[in-house]
Amino acid sequence: MPAEDAVRRRRGASMADVARLAGVSGQTVSRVANDRNNVDAVTRDRVRAAMRELGYRPNSAARALRNGEYRSIGVIVFELSTFGTTRTLDAIATAATISGYAINLVPVLDVSQQAVTNAFTRLGEQAVDGVIILIEAHTLDSAGVQLPDGLPVVVVDSSAHYDYPIVDTDQAQGARLATEHLLELGHDTVWHLGGPPTSFAAQRRRRSWEETLTEHGRDVPPVLDGDWTASSGYEAGCRLAADDKVTAVFVANDQMALGLLRALHEHGRAVPDDVSVVGFDDMEEAAHFWPPLTTVRQTFAEVGRMSVDSLIAEIRAGEHHNSPVAVPTELIVRRSTSAPRKN
Repeated sequence: MPAEDAVRRRRGASMADVARLAGVSGQTVSRVANDRNNVDAVTRDRVRAAMRELGYRPNSAARALRNGEYRSIGVIVFELSTFGTTRTLDAIATAATISGYAINLVPVLDVSQQAVTNAFTRLGEQAVDGVIILIEAHTLDSAGVQLPDGLPVVVVDSSAHYDYPIVDTDQAQGARLATEHLLELGHDTVWHLGGPPTSFAAQRRRRSWEETLTEHGRDVPPVLDGDWTASSGYEAGCRLAADDKVTAVFVANDQMALGLLRALHEHGRAVPDDVSVVGFDDMEEAAHFWPPLTTVRQTFAEVGRMSVDSLIAEIRAGEHHNSPVAVPTELIVRRSTSAPRKN
């Protein structure tokens, strides 16, 4: 291998290398690299063949500076392991790809001012056009946490009062649908197994459940808090199963509902004859629980699409707005709910 070829392979082929091999000017190579249409087909093919032979890759960051857009979206996310987060993140990635944008993911381990600032700094170094924040912990809503200026931002799954678009599932509507479904079946009241108190989604579902019972003139039972896992649902279910007054339970997510179903079964409380159960999320497995779970469906694909659409609109407009977007939910009725057993 000639010495100059070895040096070129170590540093990467340059535009000048491509121009020399293709027998054209550097300006022509630039036009082809930037998909300009003022190069004839024969020359374009020759330049692209030279690019492939040399392994030349256009500098996307430099091209973005010229064109004014990187075609890249940053996503700051906390708690990657939760069902809602993973589904929403998948939906965001899909919507971004369809819109022609790449995703730069920055997980944060600690929801604090410093962690969020560091995440923004990392994304700024990676040259992104805007940022979607997917952090539902209450810490993000505290007075001490401020989002850095300089990038378009959309916040997902948050009740934080920022001057940015907020996109989320209509949590309150979903909890109301679940609670009213159980009341309409004839249950005197509805117990609630909630998510962690630090969660915005759990808080909104709990508040709507309580308001719905109050509006219907029903007693509001004490809330049991879980942590979104099936094991916490099982532990709470063992406590609920021991109380004969419990005939209907609205659970803040399907995974906890799965644990609750097992606890009720082990304690001899039949579902739905003795206790009706409604979940939240409509995860794929919910239709295959025993009995199949009545639940509230979140449309994660729509949340992802609207988040990306809102961010791209900000990027292209060069200004931001703070209009919240609530994606509707749907009650999916299966076999885990029925009228209460008559004594």
